[in-house]
Amino acid sequence: MEEFLAVLERVFGDQALHPSFEDVRRRLGPDHYLSLFLFGLFNPVVRTMRGLCQASRLERVQREVCERSVSLGSFSEAQHLITAQLLEEVFGEVSKQLPPVASDARLGQWQWLARDGSLFAALPRMAWALYGAGKSGAANRAVRLHLSLDILEDKPVEAAVRMGKISERKVWREQWKKGHAYVGDRAFGQEYKLFGQLEVAGCAFVLRLREQQCVINVLEEIPLSEADRRAGVSRQAWAHLGCKARYRSVRVRVVWIQTQEGGPLILVTNLSADDLPAELVSMLYRQRWKIELFFRWVKCILGARHWLAESPSGVAIQIYLALIAALLLQIYTGRKPNKRMMELLQLHQMGIATEPELAAGLERERLRLAARKKD
Repeated sequence: MEEFLAVLERVFGDQALHPSFEDVRRRLGPDHYLSLFLFGLFNPVVRTMRGLCQASRLERVQREVCERSVSLGSFSEAQHLITAQLLEEVFGEVSKQLPPVASDARLGQWQWLARDGSLFAALPRMAWALYGAGKSGAANRAVRLHLSLDILEDKPVEAAVRMGKISERKVWREQWKKGHAYVGDRAFGQEYKLFGQLEVAGCAFVLRLREQQCVINVLEEIPLSEADRRAGVSRQAWAHLGCKARYRSVRVRVVWIQTQEGGPLILVTNLSADDLPAELVSMLYRQRWKIELFFRWVKCILGARHWLAESPSGVAIQIYLALIAALLLQIYTGRKPNKRMMELLQLHQMGIATEPELAAGLERERLRLAARKKD
């Protein structure tokens, strides 16, 4: 909480806040509301906004989290006064505090990011999240988190929260940055015109094609090394994609990887075999699975599927705070906490586990996980 408040002070100090926070009758600042929100994400007991407001009357909560009690109306209003853009900056500041990880020098100067989106089910009364017909004629209501996860350092670096119906590729295009390299599944590899636009934006990519639908016009075969074959690569070639000229891609390198299921996995990249050997293309795509594990961790271990707020801005704040909480936990424990670690943290927060017991339990769990990984 202290680290979170320190980052808030740095980011909010340079930003113009909503005029409501300058009203002399408002005795709480945005840091108090956000701290209470974050406390609700960590706490195993509180599950509603009303419950959080009741908790704010407790002496220790006021001393360590929000300074004074918070009314339900004030807390509800605050979610509309704090912009998601400010929390994006807080998220970026906290992300920078994770220590760098040594990476393969052959990956060059690119920052390799797994890109994907995940749906969070919305409540029936959250009509703004309606995006299509559901099963048995029921309405679909969902919020989608669009995320870029650093594959090598296993940390989220960029996020956006949108309604579920908004295209993943559309939001992805908004966040392209020069020097970024993206690894994505078939949802990102089906629009061939994007490949040329990515090159113009100064980005690299390793994307999966839809094996049954892609049309590959081979221009030149590229020989494989022994290391490529050991990585399961069966073929690579320069090619154009698309059956018609208006849909055709720029020249790209296509890599075929044999899978245990029998069918080939077809990947496409704009980097040459000298810049990114086929064995690394295979390795990077296999590492893409980290983003799926991260989504599962946020939903199941951190428990971010229960909404404390139901408006678009409130949902965005909650998801950003969940991501910030994930980073803070990773900084504090040295890794994303598993279920046992989260239980220890929550028992400590409830006053059952002492601080020495918490430290000893976390270290014991770290050693157990390290030994299991070594085996």
